[in-house]
Amino acid sequence: MAHPGLSLTGKVALVTGANSGLGLGYARGLARAGADVVVWGRNAERNAEAVAELRMHGTRVLAQEVDVTDEAAVDDGFADAIAHMGRLDAVFANAGGSTPAQPLQSTPTEVFTRLMDLNLTSAFYTLRAAARHMIARAEAGDVGGSIVVTGSLSALAGLAGQPNYTASKHAVAGLMKSAAVELGKHGIRVNALAPGLIRTALLDNPDPLKAARIKAMEDATPIPRLGTPADFEGIAVYLASDLSSFHSGDVIVIDGAWSAKVV
Repeated sequence: MAHPGLSLTGKVALVTGANSGLGLGYARGLARAGADVVVWGRNAERNAEAVAELRMHGTRVLAQEVDVTDEAAVDDGFADAIAHMGRLDAVFANAGGSTPAQPLQSTPTEVFTRLMDLNLTSAFYTLRAAARHMIARAEAGDVGGSIVVTGSLSALAGLAGQPNYTASKHAVAGLMKSAAVELGKHGIRVNALAPGLIRTALLDNPDPLKAARIKAMEDATPIPRLGTPADFEGIAVYLASDLSSFHSGDVIVIDGAWSAKVV
């Protein structure tokens, strides 16, 4: 029998970038554990496919087309999700991306700032909206809530050829820690997940430098394979559940022990 604390029945989770990749992995785990799920993504067709799959687990699923780099769209999306679902107990700020590798000295300003908007500014908008909702609930006597950001191993070390991606993920980790310290008094916990190399669409048609890095990381991983979105279903359930009620301010590494290996 499953631990009753891992049941998410009655809870509502919002996942940005939830129609594919890691986001869909989170959403699958959450729905399987009984949570109602709000799917955010900009592709209507993929949103519909995700909704059809998630509803097979018998929970409510709402899809919204939201551009997470648009401040007003994020705030409006939260308001609409809460109006439809009644509340949000867990929010996963997962949407993000990367750019082709190139040296720092030849990285155009617009390439740097565009990715910072996608990975960092969008996370700020999402965390801020989640905090406002959860603080209001706490002040009304309904204390608690979980906010999770998708970071990266690049939040822990440098990554050659990816100054914008590395900077954004370091900053997301800092944003998470600041939020965890500030929001703890409301019973709100905030954590980051730092995935290793995960087989998602982001690995399709990589540039040669990234392809070499991917092969090197795979070869060096003690669990000798790439990760998959399914590897993140369990941690999503744990962080959304009451079992993680004292777990906050953490960067949780899931990388098949790659970062634990002494080179």
